[in-house]
Amino acid sequence: MRIVRPTLDHLPAYVAALRQGYSPDNVRGAVAAQEILARIDADATRFIDSMEDREAKGPLVTLPDGSQVNRIPGFNRWMWDDDPEAPFCGSISARWQPGTAALPRHVLGHVGYSVVPWKRQRGYATQALTQMLLEIRELGLPHIDITTDPDNLPSQRVILANGGVFVEAFTKPAAFGNHAGFLYRIALA
Repeated sequence: MRIVRPTLDHLPAYVAALRQGYSPDNVRGAVAAQEILARIDADATRFIDSMEDREAKGPLVTLPDGSQVNRIPGFNRWMWDDDPEAPFCGSISARWQPGTAALPRHVLGHVGYSVVPWKRQRGYATQALTQMLLEIRELGLPHIDITTDPDNLPSQRVILANGGVFVEAFTKPAAFGNHAGFLYRIALA
């Protein structure tokens, strides 16, 4: 498995995964997947271009409660394997604020990832995070923060396997339902 920069050539496999029930948004799920499919149908090239938005020029970001906030710089990579029928395995994204490791309160971490259900338990998320950290180091951040739900043991194992250290339990903002979360940090320096 490797992470790839999304291209139009990769798009059919991504669309197929979305239509099979995958969503890159672990919180908004199927609603987010339908919004993505609509964006792709409206303008596939524009959608692919939005996967690399290091200047935060893209549209507002919709939070789980429906509120919208300004985008911060970020980029996406897709997990890809050698399966000729379904090479798309999942997605991983990075986001940050220029000049600081701090994030706005509504951004729960520097990295988010998800694996399609039919390719889980293969170590793909761990491998994707390892590869993504190489790209993130180029941003000059001293560390990244990643959050997960307290009961999401697979995600916690991914973070720990990549050098993550537990920082604290916290309460997510109201836009995320005031649910409990765990904060981990991975040093980059």
